[in-house]
Order: sequence, then C-alpha cells, then structure tokens
Amino acid sequence: MIEIKNLSHSLGGNKILENVNLEIPDGCIMGLVGINGAGKTTLLRLLSGVYKPDSGEILYNGNENPQNEKTREKIFFLADDPYYTMSSTGDSIFKLYKTLYPTADTTLFDSILNKYNLNKKKPLRNFSKGMRRQVFVALAMAIKPDYLLLDEAFDGLDPLARKQFRDTINQYVEENDTTVIISSHSLRELEDFCDMYALIDNHTVSSSGDISERVSNLHKYQLAFAGEVPIKLLEAIPASYLEINGKFVQIILDADKDTIEAILKSLNPTVMDEMKMNFEETFIYDVTTKKGDRK
Repeated sequence: MIEIKNLSHSLGGNKILENVNLEIPDGCIMGLVGINGAGKTTLLRLLSGVYKPDSGEILYNGNENPQNEKTREKIFFLADDPYYTMSSTGDSIFKLYKTLYPTADTTLFDSILNKYNLNKKKPLRNFSKGMRRQVFVALAMAIKPDYLLLDEAFDGLDPLARKQFRDTINQYVEENDTTVIISSHSLRELEDFCDMYALIDNHTVSSSGDISERVSNLHKYQLAFAGEVPIKLLEAIPASYLEINGKFVQIILDADKDTIEAILKSLNPTVMDEMKMNFEETFIYDVTTKKGDRK
C-alpha cells in the first residue's frame, strides 16, 4: 500500500499541493485526474522520489520512504516525454536502466518490442512520440517494478497502440500484483482501464475511490414538458446541474435514485428519460460544482 499523509509541496514559490491525503491499495490501477496544472505530475514525481516534499510524508508498505535507494528500486516513473540522447536506441536505453535495475528482463523487453513491431537498434529520434513511449513501456514491463507511475501514458498513441498498451498493463498487473498510477486527460480511456481514481483540485485530492461507484452515484435526466415548464419548482430542487432550454430540461442530481424519480415525476413531465453518466462528465461535474459553477 502507498500512504500519502498531509503532503504539501511548492515549486518556485508557487503552492502546487497542500495537505494531500490518499491511500492506494496494492494491485490496483489508479487514474490520477485533474485540469492542466492541477499538480498530477508533481505528485507522481513526489511518489517516485524525484522531489522531496516540503512537508508530510509518503510511505510504501508502511515504513518505506521513496527517498530511500532500496525503495526506489521498486518504483518506475515514466515521464510524459522521457529523456534520451540523439544516439539513444531501445537497446542502449535498456542497458542504461539495467545498471539501475539489475533484474531487468532482456527477453521480456525484446518480446514486447517485437509485439509492437519496433527495432531496438534504431535511434529513438527517428521514432514518433507514440513509438518512443512504447519503447519505454516495454522497458517498464521488463524492469518489473512493484509500483509503476505513468504520466500522460496515452499521449501520442494511436488507437491500436492504446489497446496494446492497456492489454500489456492489465496482463502485467494480473501476473505481478503491481500497483499502477496513471495520469491522463483521456478520461473515457481511464474509465474502462482503472479500478480507482483520485481527483486533484484546488491543490489537494478533493475526491477519490472506485470509478464505477462514483459514476453510478450521479443521475442525469432529460425532461420534456407539453405545457409551461415549472421553472420555480425545478429551481427549488437541490440539483447539481440544471439547464432549461425551451420545453426541454436537463438535470443532474447526487441523491438516491428512487427519491429523485419521485420528485421529477411530481412535476408531470411529458417525457422523462434517464441518461447514462460517464467518467468524463463526472469529472467536469466534480470540478465545476466545487467552484460553484451551476447553470
């Protein structure tokens, strides 16, 4: 388990994270979400030991600190655009990292590159961003870390490469009980891929938990009225989101479904349809309502 306790950190005098508390169980895939600049990359760098927090602590397995060399051997952090030289190849990158992770599996690295149809002898500078990312994903799998931290992992990958990436990670987690933390703006992808989520907003983790549970707690309805729309009655409902467009109404409520439907039916709409929420809509809801933005 990873425990983050009262974590705060600033960069260049700017507060990035403040009083972050989060527990991440072993063997899960957690999606780290938030708007641009929220602090996702900073948190990943703190988790990997690249940064030392200003205050608070990060603990692996109860008492292991990521600043400790032995702990870092269990962690692999894949940055958004990892560093490589003009002469770097997949082969040379692997040999470099093998000095840091002696147990890295050459056979596994080669087999994943073959699955991606990538030549480990070719310079990385000749690869697209997505192809370079595949090389580093293969490297991460070959290192076999207990904790895999991925920053914007889907960036630059085409649809086929995204599927291959998801399949590779899922298989690796099942076989090794690895914990994966992945930041991404591709929320629809995370919804199908991750077990859990953590939302960074206003410098802290404002919500976290099971993705499917969070999505299922919100209920969105579209109503249509044949006569006059009961605007005052609608506005009296403690809705999280309310939009009235002519005879049509869209409303989102965070409450018990039976209670919601009883209230809405009492308004006598001609049509009342429940519309499925997805994780992307839930993310927008969580970020905007906490800032007081409601239509």
